Amino acid sequence: MKIESLLEYLQQLDWYRGQIEIIKKIPEQAPIYAELSTPLSIAIQRHLDRRGIKLYTHQARAIELLREGKNIILTTPTASGKTLAFNLPIFEKLSKSKTGTALYLYPLKALANDQLRSLQELEAAASLNFHASVYDGDTPEHLRPRIRERARIIVSNPYAIHQYLAWHNKWKRFFENLQFVVLDEAHRYRGVFGSNVALLLRRLLRILAFYGAKPQFVLASATMANPLEHAHKLTGQNFSLIAEDGSAHGRKFFVFWNPLKNEAKSVHRQSSDLLAQHVNADLQTLCFTVSRKMAELTTHWAQHATHKTLAAYRAGYLPEDRRRIEQGLKEKTLHGVATTNALELGVDIGSLDSVIISGYPGTVLSTWQQAGRAGRGQQDSMVTLVGFENPLDQYFMRHPERFFERPHEHAIIDLENEHILLAHLMCAVAELPVKESDEHYFGPRGPELMNALQAQHLIQKTPMGWVYRGMARPAEIVSLDNISAQTIRVLCDGEILETIEQQRALEETHPGAVFLHQGETFLMESLNLGQGIAIARHADLDYYTDTLKSSEIRIRRVQDTKSIGAFELNVGDVFVKEQVIGFRVMRFDKPLGVHALDSPSTEFETVALWFTLPSSVRDTVAKAGFDWAGGLHAAEHALIAMTPYFAMCDRWDIGGLSTSLHADTGTATIFIYDGFQGGIGIAEKTFELFSQLVQTTYELVRDCPCETGCPSCIYSPKCGNGNEPLDKRAALVILSELMKSINL
Repeated sequence: MKIESLLEYLQQLDWYRGQIEIIKKIPEQAPIYAELSTPLSIAIQRHLDRRGIKLYTHQARAIELLREGKNIILTTPTASGKTLAFNLPIFEKLSKSKTGTALYLYPLKALANDQLRSLQELEAAASLNFHASVYDGDTPEHLRPRIRERARIIVSNPYAIHQYLAWHNKWKRFFENLQFVVLDEAHRYRGVFGSNVALLLRRLLRILAFYGAKPQFVLASATMANPLEHAHKLTGQNFSLIAEDGSAHGRKFFVFWNPLKNEAKSVHRQSSDLLAQHVNADLQTLCFTVSRKMAELTTHWAQHATHKTLAAYRAGYLPEDRRRIEQGLKEKTLHGVATTNALELGVDIGSLDSVIISGYPGTVLSTWQQAGRAGRGQQDSMVTLVGFENPLDQYFMRHPERFFERPHEHAIIDLENEHILLAHLMCAVAELPVKESDEHYFGPRGPELMNALQAQHLIQKTPMGWVYRGMARPAEIVSLDNISAQTIRVLCDGEILETIEQQRALEETHPGAVFLHQGETFLMESLNLGQGIAIARHADLDYYTDTLKSSEIRIRRVQDTKSIGAFELNVGDVFVKEQVIGFRVMRFDKPLGVHALDSPSTEFETVALWFTLPSSVRDTVAKAGFDWAGGLHAAEHALIAMTPYFAMCDRWDIGGLSTSLHADTGTATIFIYDGFQGGIGIAEKTFELFSQLVQTTYELVRDCPCETGCPSCIYSPKCGNGNEPLDKRAALVILSELMKSINL
């Protein structure tokens, strides 16, 4: 069945109630090829000819720039041949040297193993032997010396390099000959993880300089709003951008499906029915789901409506089972797969006919990444985005044109977070004495922070530079995923599920909490802050929990300020005090009960954006008979909900507070703050893009069809006050007055 026929058929189903908001047809593109100024080697060209591969324009440009010694960031779409674009020039340069090496870093082990297969295939086809090998925590001890001694290409991940830098003398041969560092899926290095990796890379560059190496950097990424800024912040190097895509693709039908138009049939059942209808129409389909459990249930429900072969795919499966499913997709023996975002990134599964995205994945970037799995050459393909009942999903359902018009989000890295800097300075000192000349790696605050570490007797100044004097190995203490050293290990059956910061643990691992890990649900039984342990047990639950908490904010320092009419907008350092006072048990959006908690408060300094509201706005709200406090609270919720539209973050990374009278401003104030100690750059980016944030937030609230507010506009699943008080009409007045002041 053709895609147009399937779309007509879907609109004739007895449960169709106008769920299709838009069908956007993205036109096909013919391939745009280019010739190299100097041909590739005979062996490599023969391999390309055998496979019928001609170079696209972006691949040729990548090769030419790397030949010139430039650093590149490549941001063409999924399945456009990015990997080949940098593998070819790297192989070309290594083949001309007897000793040159290359380091490939991937954020996930599965991607590293997948890349190794591609590298080994290219090695064999070009009659080269670089002994490409994966080297990470899973590499057997007895193989490691041999890999370090002879491998010219090593594939690893940031977590492994973080541990190995202290033993850099063992890597002398590899490091002193290093010519390339490849960072694939570079958009994943953002927020806390990205800020840690950015400083890890500076530690690596310092070690490489010690061995006389200055490698070229290759970054491959999904499209983002600030690729050159992100690449520079991540590595400290300057880059050339390659964003024009020369690859071929057929027409893509992009469907926005709003399941709220038929509330008699759940969102997830509509997604599973769509999967069944797609495979029945002979479209090989991948359905992205929000959790492991939903991947399994979607497969189960869809299988009852089709005779085609379906499977679920998620983390937690044995490697051989995952490989079998991946192979089934490539060989077309599997007709449909429901998966978590485990298949969003570059694991090779071939190209499919269609993709269903069940729930907006949080960023425009991730949506396009998942959508990129559909499309075989110049054949037509189809993508369906199924919107959930939350603000961002419903904003796009009501404004689908904005999805296609706007640039992707800004990736955020913060190189000035004091806690992250201190951690990596301590690691650097333990790896190699730090000298004053190293300031360009760690910034101007380096000397000040060194003195702070010396005051704690962790380092000492010597004629050779700062040296480490602590007892523990810093890399064992410093986590790339967290900021605070106060962490909690979440255990189930004696195994560590994950390690999280204490601040988050108080909210998510208290007794009675439903804890989500990689899409599975666990019931928390105990939390011992002294021992740094939380105990969980497996539980198949049909409810979830929300924490109730109180917050206080005090302003420490204003970094920047600007007037917006009678409003005053600020960004600066704040002191936050939070306390979890209880939790609600919820099934869907209905409360089943409230339980009190006696938890210690957490206090931290972070960065916030805040704006003060003039009394004239309060008077306008009062004259209309609306609730002033409820309007402030609702506007705060909506602004926080729309912040990930601009900054590549999760709404759970952000905190907020609204008050009719704040002690430090003396007037009504709304705060939006980074939920991480020291801040991570979200507030600064929101300050920069505030006018756009206000406009989209106003449109979200204005266009939601509810009368008094709902989860699609002003309700927040993380509200510490149980979403009370809230006044949608008052929020609209506040946002409208802001719009007038900004002249929007």
